[in-house]
Amino acid sequence: MGDPRADEPWLPDLCRLPRLGAMLGMAQLVVVVVVLVPDAGSRWDLARVLSTSGFALWLALSVSVLLCVSRRTLSRLPRRTGALAAVALSALVAAVVAAIVHALFASVGDAGGWPSSLRFVSGSAGVVTLITALALRYFYVIDRWQAQLAAHARAEADALQARIRPHFLFNSMNMIATLLRRDPDVAERAVLDLSDLFRAALGAGEGDSSLAEEVRLAERYLGIEQLRLGERLRVEWRKAEPLPWDLAMPRLVLQPLLENAVLHGISRLPEGGTVLIEAAVDGDTLRLRVNNPSLPPHVPGVHGAGHAQRNIAHRLGYAFGPRARMTCGWDAGYYACELSLPLQPARRTP
Repeated sequence: MGDPRADEPWLPDLCRLPRLGAMLGMAQLVVVVVVLVPDAGSRWDLARVLSTSGFALWLALSVSVLLCVSRRTLSRLPRRTGALAAVALSALVAAVVAAIVHALFASVGDAGGWPSSLRFVSGSAGVVTLITALALRYFYVIDRWQAQLAAHARAEADALQARIRPHFLFNSMNMIATLLRRDPDVAERAVLDLSDLFRAALGAGEGDSSLAEEVRLAERYLGIEQLRLGERLRVEWRKAEPLPWDLAMPRLVLQPLLENAVLHGISRLPEGGTVLIEAAVDGDTLRLRVNNPSLPPHVPGVHGAGHAQRNIAHRLGYAFGPRARMTCGWDAGYYACELSLPLQPARRTP
C-alpha cells in the first residue's frame, strides 16, 4: 500500500485561519511600511490610511481565497510550474481588483487618467506578486520542516516496535506453555495481555494513544512479567485522582520505561524489588514517575537504555513541544524516570 501522505497537495494550505491571518497581517504591514516611507510629495491622513488598508486587506483576502480553492488543482502540476502558476494567478487577481477599485474612484471623479490607472494596477499587481511569492515560499519551507519532524517521529515510533525484544516474546511463550496445564485461565489471560502489547507495538507509529490506554498497556506488560518473575517483581501504583485519562499522547511511552525498570533493575537483583509508578497533576502539568531499585550505574550492562529514553524524549517533544520534560537518574540504590507533560499538546501547524 502507498503512503496516503504522498497524495497530499504540496502547495501551502491558505485555508487555515492562522495562515489567512498571516496573509492579512503581511498586507497591513506593507501599508504601514508605505505610510512610513519619507515622501515629500505624498500626504497621509487617517481617511487615506484606512482606505489603503481596506484595499490591501481586500487584495490579500482575494488572493488567499483563490489559492485556497485552487490548491489541489495547482498541486497536480510540477512544483516549479505550479508555483509560477500560483504567483501568476495572484498577480491576475490583484490586477483585476486594482482595476475595479480604480474604476470606482474614476466614476466619482477621484482618479487620474490612463497613466495613473496603469501605474496603480501594475504597482498593485507587482507588490502582490512579490508578497505572495515570499509567503508561499515561507509556508512551503515550514510545511517541509514539519513533515520532516513528523517523519522523524514516525521513524522513532517504528523503531520502538523492536523494543519489545524477541527474548521477551520467547520467554513469555515458554511461560504460557508451562501454565497451560497448571492454570489454563491464567495462561489465557497472559495470551490476551501479550496480544494487546504487540498490537500496540505494531501500531506505534499510527495515531495517538491516551493516558488511559498507556496505563492499561503498562498493567498488561507488568502482569506478564509478574507471571515470569513471580514474587521477585512487585508493583505499586499511585494514581492521584483526578487524572486526565483522555489526554492524547504518543503510543508506547510508559511501557518502555517499565521494561527498562524490569530488565535493568529488578531482574538483576537476586531479591527483586518493587516498581513504583506515580501519576499526578501539578497545576497544568501531568507528571508520570517510574521508580525502581537498581544496581549502581557503573556496573557493566546496567541502564543501557539511553536509546529508548532519547526515543521517548524526541516523540514527546514533537507531540507536546518544548514544555515536555523527561528526567532520569540514579540515587541511593534507586533509578527513577519522570515525565512532565503539559495538559494541552502543542499545536504543530501554523
